[in-house]
Formats: sequence, C-alpha cells, structure tokens
Amino acid sequence: MSTLFIADLHLCEEEPAITAGFLRFLAGRARNADALYILGDLFEAWIGDDNLTPLHQTIARAIHALVSSGVPCYFIHGNRDFLVGRRFSRESGMILLPEVQRLNLYGRELLIMHGDTLCTDDTGYQAFRKKVHNPWIQRLFLALPLALRRRIAARMRANSQAANSQKSVGIMDVNPGAVVAVMEQYQVQWLIHGHTHRPAIHTLQANGKPAWRAVLGAWHQEGSLIEVTPQNTELQFFPFQV
Repeated sequence: MSTLFIADLHLCEEEPAITAGFLRFLAGRARNADALYILGDLFEAWIGDDNLTPLHQTIARAIHALVSSGVPCYFIHGNRDFLVGRRFSRESGMILLPEVQRLNLYGRELLIMHGDTLCTDDTGYQAFRKKVHNPWIQRLFLALPLALRRRIAARMRANSQAANSQKSVGIMDVNPGAVVAVMEQYQVQWLIHGHTHRPAIHTLQANGKPAWRAVLGAWHQEGSLIEVTPQNTELQFFPFQV
C-alpha cells in the first residue's frame, strides 16, 4: 500500500529526457501505487487546452493508461500550468483538485498544495499571481488567438526568469509563518508541496505538536517523489533511465 506524490516536472519539447523518464515512471513504478498525485507544474507552460501539442497528447494518453489500469491520478495546478482545464482533464483521466486539499491516507491527515502561495515574502510574485488567477483575465487570455497566447507566454517566461535572477534565495522560499498558519487552519501535522525545488523533509511545530513539511524536488537530472505508506513518508529520487 502506497500513495505517490510528484511535482515540478516542467515538461517541454526541449527536455525529452524528462518526458521519457515520466513516461517510464507512469508505465512502471506508478502502476503499483494506490494513487498518484501531481502537485503542479507538470508542464513548463500551459496556454489553454486547445493548444494540444504532440507532447501534450502523449502525456494525456500515458496518464489515461495509468488511470485505466486502476490507479487514480489527481492534479493540483501549479504556477506554470494553472490554466489546465476540464478538456485536458477528460482526455488524460486526471481529477482536478482545488489549490489546497486535505487528505486522510492510511489514518493520517495531511495537506497537499503546489506551494507557491506559501512564498509570501515574494510580494511581487504574489501580486502577479492574484492578477493571473482572476477568472475574467483568464477568460480574456483564453479568448485570444493561439499564436498571440504563445508570444505572450514566451514573454512572460522571459520576464519571470529575469525577475527571479534578481531575487535573493530566501525570498523565493516559503515563509515559516505561512506554513504554520495553513497547517493550523486545516488541523494537520503533515504538509506536502512542491514549487521551491528544494527537496527535503522539515520538522516544525504546528497545532502545539511536532509537525513535518515534505518538499518535492524538481525533475532536472533525476526524478523525485514522496511515497506515503501506512508506516512511513519518504522522499525518494530515481534516474530517468533504468
């Protein structure tokens, strides 16, 4: 019995090794899980469900095959793919979850999220996030011609990379107070998230008791997952190729 969590694959045509590693994972390790949770940034960018590229179609088919094998797959939007919608959900078989989800796994209460909302010290990003999550702005963007959306997305990625290069390491990490606040809001002792690309399991205090924050790694040179079993919660790494 085990449930698997992954995040921050940032799949794109320019990184075929990561895509190959993910496809191998879906056809292999993931088939033995009780469920798979993808906690955002599965894709490097997502400009609408109508932009179904060969990569997107390949990933949709592979996830659908996993779901058809009996392993449900759940998805929380990340800051790169927050526009993944119902059409891709249907084609892939993924179940879309809200940005914060409480789970009971094997008798243990835990909270899952992408993690960007915890980075409250980065006020510039949080202001930008508030704008792009406005439903009206999203509708206007999705109504634009696909070619124009591609140009806008490329410009936004370039601007984001330039802005991040000027920020301190600490400002782009989670705020400890925000972590405790959300864990106490949902009354949990375990939190699993991605986004920061700083894999680790941290100990802290929440709800007046010991608590743990498990952070997923990004899929750069190797895969990263968190496995939750009735006995343990473990951060694991594995090669793209076996």
